Amino acid sequence: MKYGRRASIIALLLFSLCLLSALADAPRKPNIVFILADDLGWMDTGVYGSKYYETPNIDRLASQGVRFTNHHNCQNCAPSRAAMMSGQYAPRTGIYTVGNINRFNWPDRPLRPVDNVTSGLPLDRATIATQLKAAGYATAMFGKWHLGVKKGYHPSQRGFDEAIVSEGVHFDFETDPPTEYPKGIYLADWLTDKAADFIRRKKDVPFFVYLPHFAVHEPLQAKPDLIEKFKTKPAVGHQDNPTYAAMVASVDQSVGRVMALLDELKIADNTVFIFSSDNGGVGIYDFEGTLKPSGVSDNTPLRGAKAQLYEGGVRDPLIIRWPGVAKPGSLCNEPTIHVDLYPTLLEITGAPKPAHVLDGESWVKLLHDPGATLQREAIYQHFPGYLGAGTTQWRSKPVGTIQCHDWKLMEFFEDGRLELYNLRDDIGETDNLAKQMPDKTKELHSKMLAWREAIHAPMPLPNTNDTSNVKIRTKKRSRKAAE
Repeated sequence: MKYGRRASIIALLLFSLCLLSALADAPRKPNIVFILADDLGWMDTGVYGSKYYETPNIDRLASQGVRFTNHHNCQNCAPSRAAMMSGQYAPRTGIYTVGNINRFNWPDRPLRPVDNVTSGLPLDRATIATQLKAAGYATAMFGKWHLGVKKGYHPSQRGFDEAIVSEGVHFDFETDPPTEYPKGIYLADWLTDKAADFIRRKKDVPFFVYLPHFAVHEPLQAKPDLIEKFKTKPAVGHQDNPTYAAMVASVDQSVGRVMALLDELKIADNTVFIFSSDNGGVGIYDFEGTLKPSGVSDNTPLRGAKAQLYEGGVRDPLIIRWPGVAKPGSLCNEPTIHVDLYPTLLEITGAPKPAHVLDGESWVKLLHDPGATLQREAIYQHFPGYLGAGTTQWRSKPVGTIQCHDWKLMEFFEDGRLELYNLRDDIGETDNLAKQMPDKTKELHSKMLAWREAIHAPMPLPNTNDTSNVKIRTKKRSRKAAE
């Protein structure tokens, strides 16, 4: 008995040592870095085709990972961010745009827009940060949140261990919570400083860093040395603004600094690096059939710009580097959309699913094989409101879209007009095929109607001109609200 008990103890110790050794050798969960630019258009980086802006770090990131060419977000920032953080389409969160419906003079239009949720992302939705934190990740967010900051809505109460919100201007900015920073520092640089500090402190545990820049959103403000660099550079189309180019360069510098830090800490090989933007660029607008240059940038060959549901307003850059998984320098042409980010990160990290329904599909299959296709039939957008431009023009009116492979159908809710485009042959959406192809139009419209019914998407109602409780803003909007 004496020797038998001793043998059992020795066997148990040996088993424990083997188990500890196996755990020590087991690969750590991959870190996640997600850098999100604000208003950076599909054509605003070198790797996506710009001949004016200079983005060597973003271009290098693309050479090391998968570049998505058919990725989409909403027409402006709040609904895109809500979709990414919740994994749900706008009809489920109630966030369709920025601010309430009285930002623009809708009583002059035929429809009353659907009320927009303005308090923030509904508190019963667990953010992706909440789920990653439950999986043992250290989580941080530094930058533009736009999903509520009052009690309960601030990112520090939505799954982020550390969170500082700042937006509105690029110099002499305010932060929430109030935080000291060096006088004269550029916001994008300071936010990158905060992210870098967090990564250094958390390098030995799995971490999720969300770095949503306010750049390149207006007001046009940039570092003087970078502005000087572009002052003598020849314009390419309507990409000709040296201050905007300098803002793009600052975002690129942020990407480069984080890439260099991951290399320095020798954790780049175990870090999934994601770069994207929240909506289309502020480029060429089509007001009632008339093209007008914005004076900021140019989304050509895409039609339209931020605030519109033409491709110029919703198609965005998306680059994902995952060493050992994503084939360097590869392209993915599969249609993807904002709600996919959440399930993608769940699959990468093994984090638990939330209680609420998820609308997206993981991209992991596409990272392994960029030529693969996803299971779903289509992706959707639903915008039951108005986005104005001045007092007489409208960037967007109530509209819904469906994209099914190469085909895109748009339904304009004011008059029921349908527009059908083949994006493979006509990425600029210049040739409306709705009348030439009635069967394809009917097929896609039926799918759109079925989706709206399934998701309980509210529709704008006829305008009864009862404006007794309506107070339309007439004062000049602040830069912060100029979404």
